[in-house]
Amino acid sequence: MSEIKLPAERRTAFGKGAARKIRRDHKIPAVLYGHGTDPVHITLPGHDTQMALKTANALLSIDLEGTAQLALAKDVQRNPIKPIIEHIDLVIVRKGEKVVVDVQVHVEGEAAPDTIVTVESQTVELLVEATNIPANVVVSVEGLEAGVQIHAGAIELPAGAELAGDPETLVVNVSATMSQAELDADLGEGEAQDETPLLDVE
Repeated sequence: MSEIKLPAERRTAFGKGAARKIRRDHKIPAVLYGHGTDPVHITLPGHDTQMALKTANALLSIDLEGTAQLALAKDVQRNPIKPIIEHIDLVIVRKGEKVVVDVQVHVEGEAAPDTIVTVESQTVELLVEATNIPANVVVSVEGLEAGVQIHAGAIELPAGAELAGDPETLVVNVSATMSQAELDADLGEGEAQDETPLLDVE
């Protein structure tokens, strides 16, 4: 994964009022910490940062006063109404260091006819090098029959990655589609329940 460079400025004003002013200036307040360093409060360019974080587990190169630090976004606080980021916690990482991240599951292929493929877990937890985080984990369902379940421990992982989560986590489930007769039967049962008279209790 390539680094995304972001310029940063040291932040000296704090509190809700200061944070609002930063956001009005189209910047994002953030804190950078890790590896035994004191937390550093910074501001980041709003648009460039939002674009960078559209990539899951984006590896950021934070340039502060001429010194670059590699970092991952540990916590991103988003406005519940407006499409803006309110604050970011950034954790410093080093080249060669391994980190635990959630990586998106990408399903490929077509299962057997008359089946439905359900992704039960959208991500899997992996231990990977901070500078080599995979964009996704590919799970093939090509030709799989109804009743097949794929658990995290059975997924083929990218080179250098290790499973950090529970290997028994259900990731993909292949089930049979319902026949028209089964659909009609379910519909009939639902209608019968709706027509059941309520008992008057005195």
